[in-house]
Amino acid sequence: MYNEAICRIALTMIRGIGPVQAKNLMAHFESASAVFKASKRDLSRIEGIGEIRAKDIKAFDLFSDAAAEIAFCEKHHIEPLFLTDKHYPQKLLHCYDAPTLLYYRGNADLNEQKIISIIGTRNNTEYGRQVTENIVKGLAGLPVLIVSGLAFGIDSIAHKAALQYQLPTVGVLAHGMDTIYPSQHKSMAKDMLLNGGLLTEFRQNTKPDKHNFPRRNRIVSGICDATIVVETAAKGGSMITAELTYNYNRELFAVPGKLTDSKSNGCNKLIHQNKALMFTSVEHFLLEMGWDTPQKPKPVKQPALFTDLNEEEKIIVELLAHQPFVCIDELYLKSGLSSSSVAAALLNLEIQNLVCGLPGKRYQLVRDF
Repeated sequence: MYNEAICRIALTMIRGIGPVQAKNLMAHFESASAVFKASKRDLSRIEGIGEIRAKDIKAFDLFSDAAAEIAFCEKHHIEPLFLTDKHYPQKLLHCYDAPTLLYYRGNADLNEQKIISIIGTRNNTEYGRQVTENIVKGLAGLPVLIVSGLAFGIDSIAHKAALQYQLPTVGVLAHGMDTIYPSQHKSMAKDMLLNGGLLTEFRQNTKPDKHNFPRRNRIVSGICDATIVVETAAKGGSMITAELTYNYNRELFAVPGKLTDSKSNGCNKLIHQNKALMFTSVEHFLLEMGWDTPQKPKPVKQPALFTDLNEEEKIIVELLAHQPFVCIDELYLKSGLSSSSVAAALLNLEIQNLVCGLPGKRYQLVRDF
């Protein structure tokens, strides 16, 4: 059997095994290599797998391609980040469709306490350029990481400003690490490796095809604490990222613009729909985020009936106690319990009014018991 590193990449190459199915598999098996060792019968019993996907797992024979990817990563100092790795961006784990594996090259901490995505149109106005540069300038000196998509327009302006003001900045790619798109940003990308980095879920030789950009956008929105949309039309990639940010329950800000300016239609729409807060200044942004003064962590109040819970329920409560909410897939993954045990524990905890369910199969601890 191939080693764990190869099996992790191989898991992302199986037809029909996406992020959700991979999470379910990892919730039941201790490693990726264990998935390939499992019998077809055991695999088919996993939620979301079934007989067809189990057959595809057992028939997989492209381990040599996965090994070649490992060799490519080693040659170019790229770090594969599997969803169970401690260096994997933990904020992404709160998203139901978090990538199974990421490829990362750089020196920025992807688990920085404060991560901000700054996005916008590729065809920015002078107003958009000035606003973007002023936002980054206002953040200079703070412990924040700036994330964007390395595209023309607002993305590249945000990256360049971050480099200018010595803030770490990470570009999320819609292709493999063997190329840079657009090619005009190769020099900037090299500079970002010295103070930031590059991140992608795509293997080498993956071209920047149109359908890859929405997948890229979910990482841009899911990895951050807040997304700031500077300029965007009513439709486009930035609006997709904004909607993802809103659905992921992350903070979303939009810079208002003229009613007659098509480049601001999307921002004004987000504000009008109450999906985004109006961005007026860095000071206001920091205040809204609670980053204007050092925040002391609030002590977590343990339920009075904690001692009456069974072991499975205690595990679930402990996982929920340290985060605002946790999605069901993360509970499967981190608890080490079967899906039926997690479901039973959650049901009992909800009956006792210790846990409440949220949209998107997420759960949180009731704080006022």
